[in-house]
Amino acid sequence: MSRLRRTLGVLFASMTAALVVAAPASADPDVTITFVRHAESAGNASGIIDTTVPGPSITPEGERQAKEVAVELARTPHDGIYASSMIRTQQTAQPLADQLGLPIVVLDGLREIEAGDLEGTPERDALTGYFQPLRQWLDGDRAARIPGSIDGNEFDARFDQAVDAVYGSGQQQPVVYSHGAAIAMWTMLNVDDPPLDLAESKPLPNTGRVVVRGNPHDGWHLVEWDGAEVE
Repeated sequence: MSRLRRTLGVLFASMTAALVVAAPASADPDVTITFVRHAESAGNASGIIDTTVPGPSITPEGERQAKEVAVELARTPHDGIYASSMIRTQQTAQPLADQLGLPIVVLDGLREIEAGDLEGTPERDALTGYFQPLRQWLDGDRAARIPGSIDGNEFDARFDQAVDAVYGSGQQQPVVYSHGAAIAMWTMLNVDDPPLDLAESKPLPNTGRVVVRGNPHDGWHLVEWDGAEVE
């Protein structure tokens, strides 16, 4: 009888081990992140590139935009609010934080892509030095560097760290206030099957939104770009 029990015990252990090996790894849960570009800033109004921290405040028009987008966002459930270390995103986030009674969590990795040598110059003069490297990132050359600034790998790692922190909060539908170039570049560099033409043909306006769903392990899917659903 003892030999039979030992035999059955070995058989049961073997079957259990086989089941454990065969069981698929559980997928990480998906979350929905809504990225919002900040409202109009003094830099936007002047047409001058200003990517320094903390940067300029939003304008009276920006205050109106921030209140308007807060009303729109409050129509659906959101459980977290994040902003970059730049004043304009925090000011844009404040009306929604007031409506939902939530704190604004500041993450430095959400800040705008630094203009480097082109800081303080008119936006119309930055097409080559600032935007050309960004186009190269989208074409796969992430080593391309903005003169006096960062390359695509450095930017992506920095923004990834911030997104990982948002995901790690456990919140299901957070709102993340960031910047036009930063949101566009991270989205196109990280979502599956990215519609690369959108980054250039439909740049995000002030308070424009991008919605993604997924997780850092399995990847991200683009759901919405500035009000338009993405298939």
